[in-house]
Amino acid sequence: MAQPRAYLDYNATAPLVPAARQAVLAALDLPGNASSIHTEGRAARARIEFARQQVAAIAGVPAAQVVFTAGGTEAANLALTPHLATPGNPRPVEWLFIAAGEHPCVLKGHRFPQARTRIVPLTADSVIDLAVLAAMLAETGDSRVMLALQAANNETGVLQPVVEAASLVHASGGVVVCDAVQAAGRIDCSVAALGADLLFFSAHKLGGPKGAGALAWAAAGTHISRVPVRGGGQERGLRAGTENIAAIAGFGAAAEVALGAREAEMERLRRLRDLLEGRLAAMFPEIEIFGGKAHRLANTSCFALADASAETLLIALDLEGLAVSSGSACSSGKVEASHVLSAMGVEATLAKGALRVSLGWDSKQADVERFAEAYGKIVNGMRARRKRAA
Repeated sequence: MAQPRAYLDYNATAPLVPAARQAVLAALDLPGNASSIHTEGRAARARIEFARQQVAAIAGVPAAQVVFTAGGTEAANLALTPHLATPGNPRPVEWLFIAAGEHPCVLKGHRFPQARTRIVPLTADSVIDLAVLAAMLAETGDSRVMLALQAANNETGVLQPVVEAASLVHASGGVVVCDAVQAAGRIDCSVAALGADLLFFSAHKLGGPKGAGALAWAAAGTHISRVPVRGGGQERGLRAGTENIAAIAGFGAAAEVALGAREAEMERLRRLRDLLEGRLAAMFPEIEIFGGKAHRLANTSCFALADASAETLLIALDLEGLAVSSGSACSSGKVEASHVLSAMGVEATLAKGALRVSLGWDSKQADVERFAEAYGKIVNGMRARRKRAA
């Protein structure tokens, strides 16, 4: 009898937590439109507003400072605009600085002219180079800058020094937009903890349904004057269109579960990740753990062997019943060179072998041990075939 599949790709999408599934099913039974004033419409509106409170708790802001979107990408598109006004600073935003390891939704989804964007390099540990950031800010003079910086990298799990970067940006009168998609439910990613001005999230990364995201802002009175989705004026005029009540309800439930169990769950996943990396290093001492010396998310491990192609490994592991990734799942299924590893200075031959194992609420020690055994068998088989051919 074949073993059940082991899913080890939570940074791409986390399976629905039971509470989110229940919330989705209950919301599907609500017949009303949340913009209607009758009893059914008010019930739908109440469900959205309850979920807004649940998501706002992760951001550490009042519910009125959260707007729902169709996902993290749309939230990034909404936030990353020069048409942003924050209380007490009427100056327009003239420059967008983007850390080199940001997700494609930031690199490609912003609304600044290309001539007004600059890339801030990473160190070899995958963190933003704060010295270079300070120098770049100084070069802009009195121009107002927006910095786009992840709380945690989706490929390596490395935690960014958002507080320190925000301090530099704020000292020059700028604003910080933080991609908290991977961080939500895994670290404290409230605006108070990170020092960011805007945060965005995605439901399906923390055990909610696909198709819901959120943008939160730290200061009441923050305003975006030009929005990409216009129409009926839903979500305080920031995101038109009838709300996806079921996805939003599931998002709220998943956020509440993740926030309540965060500390204990991350400690459990840290032990599993360390077990995995220990097994791999024992088999292959030359293996490279990317960002292994930096502060990382407890659930994420990205590693490579120079002589083991990720494309071959992914196929072989899938046949063994193991679901992992070669990096971001937002690259249309392609196995291609990682811009994150390139920004870290990783040689192309090594980067081509990079795999990412990411763990979550249903991950077990048996899954990790099974992966390590399969990885070792596949790599040793590849090496043996090459030796015979030579």
